[in-house]
Order: sequence, then C-alpha cells, then structure tokens
Amino acid sequence: MKILDRYILTTYLKTFISVFVILMLIFVLQAIWLYIKELAGKDLDLVTVLKFLMYITPTLIPLILPLTILLASIMVFGNFAENYEFAAMKSTGISLQRAMSGLGIFIVGLSVLTFFFSNNVIPWAEYNSYNLRKNIAKVKPAMAIAEGQFNDIGETFNIKVEEKSGENGKLLKGVTIHKKNNNRFAGNNVTIIAKRGELASEEDSNVLKLILYDGYYYDDTPPKKMSDRKKNPFVKSEFKKHIMNIDLSELNNIDLDEKNIDNKYTMLNVAELNYTIDSLKTQRNNVVKEFSKSLYSRTNLETLNLTINPKKDSIYNGEILDIFETKRKIQLLDYAINTTSSTKQIIKAKADNLKASSSWIFKHGIQLHKKFALAVACIILFFVGAPLGALIRKGGLGLPMVIAIVLFLTYHFIGLFAENSAKNGNLHPALSAWFSTLIMLPLSIFLTKRATQDRGLFEFDHITVPIKNWYNKKFGSSTKIIETEEQLTTSIQLPESVKTSYTLLSKINMVSFSIALVLFILYFVFKNNKLPQVALAGIQISAISYIVFLFNYIKSYFTFTKKITKENILFTIIGLVFYPITHFSRRQKIKS
Repeated sequence: MKILDRYILTTYLKTFISVFVILMLIFVLQAIWLYIKELAGKDLDLVTVLKFLMYITPTLIPLILPLTILLASIMVFGNFAENYEFAAMKSTGISLQRAMSGLGIFIVGLSVLTFFFSNNVIPWAEYNSYNLRKNIAKVKPAMAIAEGQFNDIGETFNIKVEEKSGENGKLLKGVTIHKKNNNRFAGNNVTIIAKRGELASEEDSNVLKLILYDGYYYDDTPPKKMSDRKKNPFVKSEFKKHIMNIDLSELNNIDLDEKNIDNKYTMLNVAELNYTIDSLKTQRNNVVKEFSKSLYSRTNLETLNLTINPKKDSIYNGEILDIFETKRKIQLLDYAINTTSSTKQIIKAKADNLKASSSWIFKHGIQLHKKFALAVACIILFFVGAPLGALIRKGGLGLPMVIAIVLFLTYHFIGLFAENSAKNGNLHPALSAWFSTLIMLPLSIFLTKRATQDRGLFEFDHITVPIKNWYNKKFGSSTKIIETEEQLTTSIQLPESVKTSYTLLSKINMVSFSIALVLFILYFVFKNNKLPQVALAGIQISAISYIVFLFNYIKSYFTFTKKITKENILFTIIGLVFYPITHFSRRQKIKS
C-alpha cells in the first residue's frame, strides 16, 4: 500500500469510526425511547437490560451504516478539497479516481462484510430481541396497563383504561374488563364496566388487587345444554364497589431466556427465506386449487346430467325459464339469487385471505432482496458522498452534515414508500428493495463524472450562453441602457437610511410570511394526526403572522416600492401569495 492510500484510508477510518459511534449512540437512545413502555416498571436486572441493548444494536445497522458511509465520505473528501490537498494531488498527476481507488477497495470489502452481517447476525439479533421483548411484556402486567388500549393480563383478562392518574398511575377512569372463556364456548362472555377504579396491590405482590366503583357486570356465558338457557338467562347487575383479585404468580415466573418464536421473516437468512417463500407459494397455490374445486362443486355441473332427462327428438329455442310454471320459476330465481350471493361472499372472504397470504410472501421477498441491496447501497452511497465532498469543498460537521442527512432521508423514505407499496402488492418485492438504491445509482455516476472532470456541481452555460448570444445578436445593437436625469438623481440622492429601513421591513415581511406558511401547513398535519388543540393554536398564530405580514407588505409598497422600483401592480398582488419571489426581486432592484 502506497503512502497516499494509507493516508486517505487512515483519515477516512478515523472519521468513519467517530461518526459510526455517534450515530449508534443516537439510534440506541431512540430505540430505548421506542421500547420504554415495554421496559418501564418491570424491575429488570442489569444483565437483562444489557441483553436487550446487545440484541437491539445489530438491528440498527441497516440504518446507521449507509448514513455513516455517506457522511464520512462527504466530510473527508470535502476536507481534502477545502485544504487544497486534491489540488496538490492533481499537480503531481494523481486524479480523483486514483485517490478514491484504495478507499474503494475498502468499501467493497465492507459491503461484502455487511452482506454476511445482515444474513447471519441481524436475523440472530431479531430472533433474540423479539423473544426477549415478548417475555418482558409478561412480567408484572399490572404495570403494563396502558391508556386507551386493551391490555392482556395473562390468559384470562383483557383490560382497557381510558385515563390513569395518581401516584404510579394507580387511579383509573373508564375501566372495561373482558373475562375470557377457555371452554368449548370460547369468547368474551363476561364484561365488567366501571366509571372508576384503583390498583391497590403492592408492587412486589403476586396478586393484582383491582377495586372498581360505580359499574355494571354482564354475563352471557352459554349453559352446557341449550335447553337450560331459560334457567340461566343473560345476567346483568349493578355495583357501587367491586373488588377483583387476579393471581399473577404464574405470570411473574417468566423465563426471559425462553425462545419459542422463530418464524418471523426478519429472523431468517437467505437460505431460510428462499425455502419459506417456496413453501408459502406452494401452500397458496394449493389453497387456490382447493377453492377452485369447491366453487366448481357449488355449480352442480357434475350432477346436472343425473337430474335431467333430455328429449333428443325436440328442439327448443325460447327462454329456458318459460318452460316452467310461474311458481316454479320464482323458486328457481330465488335459489339462483341466494346461491350467487353466498358465492360472492365466499369469494370475497377467500380473496381477503389470499391477499393476506400474498402480503406475507411479499414481506419475505422484500427481506430477501434487502440483504443484497444493503451491501450494494454501501458502495453506491460512497460514490455519492466522496465526489460530492470534492465538489462542495467543505469539510467538518456543518454543510456536509446537512447534505448527508437530506440525501439519506431521501434514500430512506423512497425505500419506505416502495416497501409499503410492495407489501400491498402494488410493486414487485425485488424492485421495492432495490428501488432507492437504483435511484441513487445515476446520481453517483453523475457526481463521480463531475468531480473527475473538475467541473461544477451544476452548469447551465451550454443552455444560457447560446440564448444570450442570440439575444445580443438580435437586440444588442438597438438596445442601449439609458439613464435619465431623474433616474440618475434618484439613484444618487437615495439616502442610506431609506435602504436600511426597507431592508429591515422586508426581513420582517419574510419572517412573518414564513411563519404563517409553515404553521398553515402544520395545521393539516396536526389535524390529520388527531391533535385538534395544537392545530387550532397553529392556525391562529398563522393568521396573526399573515396579518402582520399584510400590514408591513402594504406599508413597504406605498412607502418604498411604488416610489423607487416602479413595480407592476400585478406583480405586487402575486406577492401576497408568493412573497419570496417578490422579496428577492425587490432586493435586486434596490441594489441596482
């Protein structure tokens, strides 16, 4: 390895490791916050918490590694360009491609390692983390009663609470309890509804003591013999206070190391995914064949000839129903309508089941191709970040961080949208896994070509220069810049205080318009996410900001714009909606 390659690789590795560690800490904290409800109040020991973090960490690699490669590449190569190190390399005859070649070999090796990591380590981590979280959820279910949703308390009770308050959330409002029935009449036959409730048991107790106030008790458990229904009718009772003691001794004796779920698609490697996909497709095809046979048997075509005695010596060309009497005709039509209606319902139900099974197959296919796409994405994002850093000529954590985050979010959200489309069957699973990577491929080629040729990021001279030459040739001889005496006097006599006042007023306009626009957009976001109070406050502040903008906009027009720039009234009206365009146009006119 030459000194230059060693220097570039060492510099890149220092930045890569630093960025990777920082991003890993950020994403681990985010993961802890995501699962905090499952961990809080469980009295877990330090070993279990460390196990949880150890299992969660590898599952974050598909997010962290591409962003790390992109950000480190922009930072390192931007720093080289900012310090004129690339200029020194080019002066000695070393091109950008040659400078990237040694580091490119490292990235290719890293992508191969990433594939084996995603094929072996990530499924292992998913398998262990999922089972560990499932076992943790069973520990002390009294602490796991969340608001606004049904919570399983063992295998017997299902509890929903509208609101929790008081110390440790012991005071409950709007309690609904379903008691499960595990006999042959399985179902939620017993329902208890109470206005208030209280958790009165101790934290370390194996008994959940639940005191309910002002409620009703409903029992619709079927008797063993249906003839006894009159003796045991539907039971409804009202209570002022009702105490329930739920035994949690068996539930709290949970083995956190137990692992009994291994069929989730994120827990499988490439070979297991291929086998599972083939099995699922075979199973779905068998279901379709069986269903087609069932539909065929419902038509009675097989037994039709057994019930008809045809007369071969007669020919009938009329309507088949006309040979029956009116009463018999009505019976036949009624039978046909009922059969068709029931068949349509069966087809609809089966279609929903097949759609669910197809979605399950698609998820396995997406996971299979994502293992390969992640490895290739590491290479492509390197060839996006490295030339981009050389073009922007800026190192550090400022502009490179912003550019890297924007590019990565674009890459990530394109992948999410494609994956969701594939799960619904609107996009092929293979294409969805590769979609964001394929989007980044032309960008990497374009940036690498630009950086190699030492050209700017965007050049429009090949478009603007011919137009400018044509315009000068057509109108240049007859077009002259004439400054009248009045314009010259105005330009000379324009006080600096006027320019300062207008600049301040235009900044106020820009800020107030931006606040009004952003809050107006966020109003719909908050409204769709069921935050009506926040949405209402946002739209009110937006209206106030726009009124402030409107007042200053009119003032700036009559005080400055109308007298100095002679602005068109139509352009001024457009500025009420598209103010940034008017803002920058006025600034250019004031400067000139």
